[in-house]
Amino acid sequence: MQSKKYGRLSRRKLITGALATAGGIALTQNKLFAAAQQPAAKAPFTYVRCKAFHIPPETTTEESGYFSLCEGRNGKIYVGTAAYGRNSYLVEFDPATERMRIVLDTHKLVGQKTTGYAAQAKLHTRNFVGPSGKIYVGSKQGYHSQAEQAALKRGEKVPVYEGGYVMVYDPAKDTAENLGRPMPLDAKLRAKGRTEGEGVIDVTADEERGLIYVVTCEHQHWMLYSIKTKSYRELGPILRDQPNTLIDAQGRGTAITHDYRVARYEPGKDRVTVDALLVEGKPFAEYLGAKRVHPDWRITPDGRTAYLQLLDDLRMFRVDLTGAVGQPVVATNLGERIQGNRPDSRGSICLGPDGRVYSAVRIDNTTKFGTGYLHHLIRHDPATRRMEDLGVFAVRNPNFFNFAGQQAKNPDGSLRPRHGYHTLPDGTLTPLHVIMSMIVARNGTIYATTIYPYTLLKVETVKALK
Repeated sequence: MQSKKYGRLSRRKLITGALATAGGIALTQNKLFAAAQQPAAKAPFTYVRCKAFHIPPETTTEESGYFSLCEGRNGKIYVGTAAYGRNSYLVEFDPATERMRIVLDTHKLVGQKTTGYAAQAKLHTRNFVGPSGKIYVGSKQGYHSQAEQAALKRGEKVPVYEGGYVMVYDPAKDTAENLGRPMPLDAKLRAKGRTEGEGVIDVTADEERGLIYVVTCEHQHWMLYSIKTKSYRELGPILRDQPNTLIDAQGRGTAITHDYRVARYEPGKDRVTVDALLVEGKPFAEYLGAKRVHPDWRITPDGRTAYLQLLDDLRMFRVDLTGAVGQPVVATNLGERIQGNRPDSRGSICLGPDGRVYSAVRIDNTTKFGTGYLHHLIRHDPATRRMEDLGVFAVRNPNFFNFAGQQAKNPDGSLRPRHGYHTLPDGTLTPLHVIMSMIVARNGTIYATTIYPYTLLKVETVKALK
């Protein structure tokens, strides 16, 4: 249950404790904009200038989303959203026209009408793009509303979450397909004492072999779907919180287990093995030196190497995926991406066409130039073995969203959060809470998402090109 617990605590902290947690940095909107009118001061750091685009508000309830971000083979950007208690959507952004449209409506596709806690409230998966150009995503549950929590305390029943779906969107045909639920709340699951189905936290397709790897949540079961037989089966190992599967150069599905080892599935032998993950001869969990959560890794185009980060750790690791099963998998500590306190780095590690590794890291703002947090864009060059801080994310078009107007409401009357940015002493608008995901497009353009309001950021002053 760690993944769900961690996500719920983070969400509650961000929404209900924003003012106190950041030490008053989430100013009232009047104060925020008044600060922007003060005489300009010079920032003690470089800015990474971005153009911001508000993701259609009808696709969210709390102006938020998760890791669901990718570039399609058609050059368009695809973002998954979260509409708690209602539905979830995949949104297409066209960089040429700067327009967005909904291309996948989860409930419409899977035929679900039940809402509330039973809703397919999130597309949380890292969007996986196959060689065919198809985009693979999965849905999961959200949270009990206040009304549902009160009903549960009274001993009343609320809608039951029956399980998440794996879905495929084909941009070439503008069609979507439902591949069913990997682990629904059926008799088998009920016999284990479960009271709800498993959501989907990761989908990775091996189109060449007709296989799709799926990770469920909240218990991180590793599942395999056969495109030929249209059926799911469990591979065995329980994985780490919010993990993702990689397919290495030998065609092995590769994932990190709950105890920070490496699980591999060999399709040709239909065999799963689990081997140690070592850094400087020590088991990875021991080497970390503290309880760390949410490992996130990406694989190089040749399938031989992965780069890994964790949500609450500053270090970046390189993992050698070329070894034989039965032997330890060796990782190398590449050092801290930046110096700072209380790091937060979610779904942001990505590889550029320049062969370098990019990441976004949030740290406490200790510069005395404003308060709160700062989100830095980091670049690692494998050739020089250097980390480079490229600067702090900054919005060049702060009027992309009306922060000063009347606060918008959802149909149920709940207020839509808009406290996700703050203004620095020179009037620069910058993300406050978290960068939720980041990618590098094939032309070297960097895109990221942030929340409150849910925003797609297009980096304009840095290109991931040699």
